Amino acid sequence: MAEVTLDLRDLPKLDAYAQLVAHVDAVLAGITDPIAAMATISALVHHGFGHLWTGFYRVVESGRRLRVGPYQGTLGCLEIAFGRGVCGTAAAERRSVIVPDVHAFPGHITCDARAASEIVVPVLSADGELLAVLDIDSAQPDAFDEEDRVGLERLVEWFARHPASDPFHSPDAGHHSRL
Repeated sequence: MAEVTLDLRDLPKLDAYAQLVAHVDAVLAGITDPIAAMATISALVHHGFGHLWTGFYRVVESGRRLRVGPYQGTLGCLEIAFGRGVCGTAAAERRSVIVPDVHAFPGHITCDARAASEIVVPVLSADGELLAVLDIDSAQPDAFDEEDRVGLERLVEWFARHPASDPFHSPDAGHHSRL
């Protein structure tokens, strides 16, 4: 299952997100590592929908700073302050933000000049802690709507359903493979 990347571009959005959520659950079965999950989700969303940029910004200072995490696309901004740009706004307000025209968004941070629209969705733990935001950019204006918001919010619920394990304190921590 892990080697399959769905092409969701020609499906109605509700069907596409339902398939994507089920696929992510199957691919990540048994995984509790949030970084592996972010990398996998980024790849599946990015290639499934053909977006310009898809990835996560992780909370590294609660209430203050996000840092780029796993993503697909061109070089991303490395750090973003809470309240700054679309990602920082979504993090500070702990709500999804849909931007039909990034050039009209006050304080938009341009990482790729080709970006025309954007959606950012907060990623919460089971206890409601903000872990990250999922950021998706499109080269098309007005590419995202409420169906995307609902589908992506449902997708990132994976993190609330799968508490993170600490890879440095797992039972296999003393058994490292050599590459």
